[in-house]
Amino acid sequence: MTDPELIARVLATLTGVIGVAVCLGYGLWRFLALALSAAWAAFRTHPPGGTDPRITPYAGPEPARPAYWAGQMWLDARFAGQAAALTVWFLLTRHWLGEVVRRRLLRGRNGQTGELADNGFGQLLLRLLAPGTALAALLSALLASVLLAGVALFFAVELVLVALAALAATLAGRVAERLWKLVLGIRMKCPYPGCYRPFPLAVHLCPDCGAAHRELRPGAFGALRHVCRCGKALPSTLITGRRRLAARCPHCDRGLPRAVGTTRVVHLPLIGGTSAGKTMLLAAMLDGLRSWSHESRLTIEYASPDDLREANTLGQQLNRTGWTLKTQGGQPRALMLLVGHGRRRRLLYLYDPMGESLRDADTTRGQGYLAHADGVLLVTDVLAAPVVRRALHAGDTERAQAARPADLGPVETYAGFTGELQGLGGRRGRLPVATVVTKRDVLDQLDSLPRPTEPVEAWLTGIGLDELVRALGHDFAAARYWVVSARAATGAGALDAERRRAAEPVLWLLSRTGLRVGRLVRDRQERPDGRARTDGSQARQGTQDPQGASREERSNTP
Repeated sequence: MTDPELIARVLATLTGVIGVAVCLGYGLWRFLALALSAAWAAFRTHPPGGTDPRITPYAGPEPARPAYWAGQMWLDARFAGQAAALTVWFLLTRHWLGEVVRRRLLRGRNGQTGELADNGFGQLLLRLLAPGTALAALLSALLASVLLAGVALFFAVELVLVALAALAATLAGRVAERLWKLVLGIRMKCPYPGCYRPFPLAVHLCPDCGAAHRELRPGAFGALRHVCRCGKALPSTLITGRRRLAARCPHCDRGLPRAVGTTRVVHLPLIGGTSAGKTMLLAAMLDGLRSWSHESRLTIEYASPDDLREANTLGQQLNRTGWTLKTQGGQPRALMLLVGHGRRRRLLYLYDPMGESLRDADTTRGQGYLAHADGVLLVTDVLAAPVVRRALHAGDTERAQAARPADLGPVETYAGFTGELQGLGGRRGRLPVATVVTKRDVLDQLDSLPRPTEPVEAWLTGIGLDELVRALGHDFAAARYWVVSARAATGAGALDAERRRAAEPVLWLLSRTGLRVGRLVRDRQERPDGRARTDGSQARQGTQDPQGASREERSNTP
C-alpha cells in the first residue's frame, strides 16, 4: 500500500468520523429544531392578532368564514410542510455547504465566527475539517428529512381524524335537528301572500352587522357556530341558541316570527263566501282564546308585533262600528299566534281570505296556503242558501236581509273550493273540518226556521242543507259543527261564554294536532251567570256540551 493510499484512507476515515460525530452531536438536532420551529410558525398568525397574508378571504355568497377544519387547516398543513422542507434545504445549501464549508472552513476560517486562523497549521486543520462538516450536513439533512417525513405522516393522520370528527359532529348535528323536527312535526312555511312556500332553513341575520346567513346550520362553516365576516360568532344549531336570531323567509325575504323552526306550525284557513262573517268570527276567536287563557292553562301570545297590531286594529273597528271592514287585497297574510297548553306549543297561522278568492277553480288554485292546511274552518252563512231564503216569511226576509247574507250559499261556496283543495294539498281526506254556522243572533229571531239546536248537523239537515252535511262527512277525516254569534262574542258588550264558544272550533282543530286542549271543548259547562267552568271536579262528573256546539264528531278514520 502506497503512502498516498494510506493518507487517503486516513482522511476518509477522519472525514467519516467527523461527519457522523457532528451529525449526531449537533447537526441533526439543529436541522430538526429549526425545521419544526418553522413548521410551527406556519400555524400562527403573524403578526399576532393581525391579518395573515397567507389567509385568502372567502368571496362566496355566505357572509361567514369557512370552518378551520374545512379549508384553512389543510392550507396551514401545506404551509408547515413547505416551511420545514425549505428550512432543511436552506440549512444544507446556504448555511452549511455555502457559508460554513465553502466560505469559512475551506478558507481557513472559523466555522462559527468566520475569523481567520492565527497560523498556517490552524488554517490547515480547519481545511481538513471541511469535508467532514460537509458530510455531517448531508447526513443531518437526510436523517432530518426522514424523521420529518414520519412526523408529517403522523400529523396528516391526526388532521384526517380531526376532519372526520368534525364531519361526524356536523352530520350528528344535522341528523339530530332533523329528527327533532320530524318528531315534533315542525315544517317551516312562509306565512306571507305571494309566497307561502316551504323551506328547510330560514335566513338568519347577524345581530351586529345584519348580514344574512342562509347556511346557519352545522356544515363547512362550522359545526356548532359560524363566524360572521364582522367577527361575530353565531350559533348554528337550535340547541346552541340559533332561535334567538332574527329570521327571514329565504324566498320573499320577509321577517318570520322567532318560533318558526322551533314550534310546530298549524295552518287553518277560514273558508266562506263574501259577507259570511269570516272576519267577525276571526275577531271572536281571538277574544275567545284570550278568554280561555284566563280560565285555564291555555297560553296565547302574538307571534310578532305586526300580528298584535293587526289584532288591535280589528278590535278597534269592532268597538267603533260594531262591524269589521270587508277583507281586501289578494292573498291573505297569516295572522300568527303562539298557542300553548302545558309544555306543548303550536304556532297558529290563521288565514282570512276574500270570499271572492275562493269562488272558482282558477282563483282558488292561486291560494297557495291551502296546500299546507292542517284543518279547515268552514264559515257557513245559512241565510245565503236559496233553500233557506225560500222558506222565510215576509218579516223574516227583512231580518235576514239586514244581516247582510253572503253572496253565495254554503253549498256553492264549498263546491267552489273543495276540489282545488284536494288538488293543492292532496290530503283532504286526512284533514278535519270545523263547520261554524254564523249569525246565530239573527237565526234565533227567525220564526220561519227552527231554532239552532243539537246536534247542529241534524239542524242543518232539517233546514235543507243535508247535501252539505253529507259532503263534509264524506270528504274529510273528521267533521264537527258549531253555531256562533260573532256579534255577541265581540265588542264592548261581548259575553264571555259566547267568546269561548267562538274559540272552540280552533281549539278542537288544535287538539287534532296533538295539543291537549280538546278537554276545554268537551268539559265546558255553563253557569247561571254565563261564565264557563273547567275545573277538575266538573271534568270528573262529566259535562254537557254547550248549546251551539255539537257533541258528535263524524270521523272517516279509525
